[in-house]
Amino acid sequence: QGGAGAIPSVFDAYLTARGIKTLAVRMDRHCDNAEAIARHLQQSPKVKAVLYPGLETHPGHEVALRQMRRFGAMISVRFHDEAAARAFCLATRLICLAESLGGVESLVEHPATMTHQSVTGSTLEVPRDLVRISIGIEDLDDLIADIDAALAEVE
Repeated sequence: QGGAGAIPSVFDAYLTARGIKTLAVRMDRHCDNAEAIARHLQQSPKVKAVLYPGLETHPGHEVALRQMRRFGAMISVRFHDEAAARAFCLATRLICLAESLGGVESLVEHPATMTHQSVTGSTLEVPRDLVRISIGIEDLDDLIADIDAALAEVE
């Protein structure tokens, strides 16, 4: 007689109903922050590439324009090498290092050594210089200050 199954608990349903009321406002803030941060990261010489569908430089930008109202809160960043990517992830303070991305808080991960470590050496291997950042709803100036401080730690 376990409590597992496809039916959510009453409390889970309550939290969903409560959270849905502010979803649009939260998503607007996520997207506003992500768009600004993607553009900010593009300006850094320590960054090799920023992969974000809201940027005109993204290969899927035109498709995203047709299919999306906004471009989401996930940003992928390529650094010049793995050491720089790892240094960035370890240097953020406001943006927390985590494997599960997508909350209201900003989170960062190094997929090659975290979520995708098991595919190393296979055709599914991710670039070792790649960092993923899930941009949250914190104050934009605070997020940019944290990113700039972390970039200062990157060789």
